[in-house]
Amino acid sequence: ARYRRSVLGPFWIVIGTAVGVVGLSFIWSGLLKVDRETFVPMLAVGLVVWQFIAGCVTESPSAFTRNAAVMRNLKTPYLIFPLQLLLRHLINFAHNIVVVIVVLIIFPPPLGISQLLIIPGILLLLGNLFWIAILFGMLGARFRDLEQTIGVLIPLMFFLSPVLYRPDQLGLMEKFIWLNPFTYMISLIRDPILGFAPAPFVYLVSAGTLLAGWWVTLWLY
Repeated sequence: ARYRRSVLGPFWIVIGTAVGVVGLSFIWSGLLKVDRETFVPMLAVGLVVWQFIAGCVTESPSAFTRNAAVMRNLKTPYLIFPLQLLLRHLINFAHNIVVVIVVLIIFPPPLGISQLLIIPGILLLLGNLFWIAILFGMLGARFRDLEQTIGVLIPLMFFLSPVLYRPDQLGLMEKFIWLNPFTYMISLIRDPILGFAPAPFVYLVSAGTLLAGWWVTLWLY
């Protein structure tokens, strides 16, 4: 419905992402002194995953408040609104995968069994984003400043998250990047796509966050 009567329709999403990948790769590959065969696939996957994560997190505080009229007038499960938010951004994510496919055709990664780890990675990512959407939705309904606070912090987190780089490229600073929860979310998807198996602690932390996050969210719900 958003792109009705436009020529390209939802593929305007793809064009925006493709322009971002081309522009950022042209500038940052030179600044970081990384060859484009390595940098462009890393950036493309990282940027697409980041857009998915950032979109879900940014809109989560308003998941219930924007549907207040529906909640007051229709008898419907409350959790359908965070689920709707997650699915909407998942559709955008699926469109942006086109950019990743094109980049991987131009700069093919090594193929192996590591690519199969995408499946548990995407399941862990979706599970964590779902409870975040519910939790932030409840907190945002009570504390209206949460939406603006997250909106201010997300652009900063873009540079503090390994979108433009891999954690192992930071040297002594690598241990600090793992204090960022977005690092685990990005690694779950990007590393398998590029032919690397994420470290076991990435799955352990992500699974622990999934269990703890759902426990707190359901208790508060």
